[in-house]
Amino acid sequence: MRTVAPLLMFRSMSKLDAVDLDLLRALAADPRATVVALAEKLGLSRNTVQARMSRLERGGVFLSYERTLSAEALGFPIEAFLQVTVRQAELPAIRAELAKVPEVLQAHGLSGQVDLLVRVACRDTQHLFDTDARILAIEGVERTETSLVMGEVIGYRVGPLMQLAREDI
Repeated sequence: MRTVAPLLMFRSMSKLDAVDLDLLRALAADPRATVVALAEKLGLSRNTVQARMSRLERGGVFLSYERTLSAEALGFPIEAFLQVTVRQAELPAIRAELAKVPEVLQAHGLSGQVDLLVRVACRDTQHLFDTDARILAIEGVERTETSLVMGEVIGYRVGPLMQLAREDI
């Protein structure tokens, strides 16, 4: 086994090393890869890969194991981002109410003039209008501003970050 310098910290305060980054890069390239396939690709034992995967999972490195589904394929081809301004003291209740809105795909808390960025998926523009109205009706929501998604320019990715991290070793 190679000796490598520690690189990154994650939730459990353990460090990612070059082998961890190689494993994560291989998983990013093929998320369905088995432990055996990863071990063969990386030249490691199956037990080593399994132990590292377990440690990475415990450390919070993996965000989700669910498959990302197309909202359009489910009948919701219109996506939009709503910039939502709220009364700060009511944010916990607003978060709980937003979670009840099935059209809400994601919501992020922001710094700056806008408090939340909410991604929604709708059947058509009338559905979007109605969804926006339901969000505006939540107690503590002061205003929304809606931007239609015209297309994804760069999808969620971490590969380039892994390359930068690898260069720091």
